[in-house]
Amino acid sequence: MSIYKEKDQKAIRSLSIAQQMMVAARTAPKGKGRDTLEMLIIDKEDIIRLSKQLHKMAEETNTAFYHRDGDNILNAEAILFIGTRIETLGLNEICQLCGFENCSEKEKHPNTPCVFNTGDLNLAIGSAVSLAADMRVDNRIMFSVGKAAQALKLFDENVKIVYGIPISVSSKNPFFDRG
Repeated sequence: MSIYKEKDQKAIRSLSIAQQMMVAARTAPKGKGRDTLEMLIIDKEDIIRLSKQLHKMAEETNTAFYHRDGDNILNAEAILFIGTRIETLGLNEICQLCGFENCSEKEKHPNTPCVFNTGDLNLAIGSAVSLAADMRVDNRIMFSVGKAAQALKLFDENVKIVYGIPISVSSKNPFFDRG
C-alpha cells in the first residue's frame, strides 16, 4: 500500500500542471503557422532568485508593485514563462496593423512588435491559464515577473516580451487580493 500525502505531492503536481500548461500554450493557434514563442518553467529555488530580482527592480525604479509581486511569487510552487521573439510574418502591404507601411519598414524598428507576435503570445497565455483553470490551480498572468526573468537573462535576448504565470495549489488564491 502506498500513501501519498498532499504536502509531499504539491510541488510535484504543480510542476506537472505547469508542464501541461506549456503544452497547451505550444499548441495554441499561431498566425500563418509561424511559431515565435519561447517557454520555460522554474520552481522554488529559482523563484527565490526571481523574487530577489523583483525587489532589486523595485529599488532601482521606485516601483512599489515590484516589491508586492516579489513577495507574492514566494507563494508559488512553479512559474511558467511564455515569451515571444519579434519577427514579422511577411504580409507586407496587406497588413499594416503595426502602423508601418510594410514589414520592411517595421523591421527598421526591431523593438516594435509585429501584432501577430503579441496576438500569438496572448492566445498561448490564454490556452495555458485555461488549462490551469480546468485543473483548479490558482494562477495570475504577471508582466512584472516576465520583466524580472528577462533581467536575469533566463531567455535569449531576442525574446523581447515575456509574461510569467505563477501557479499555486492552496485553499485561497495568493495572487489576488494582494493589496
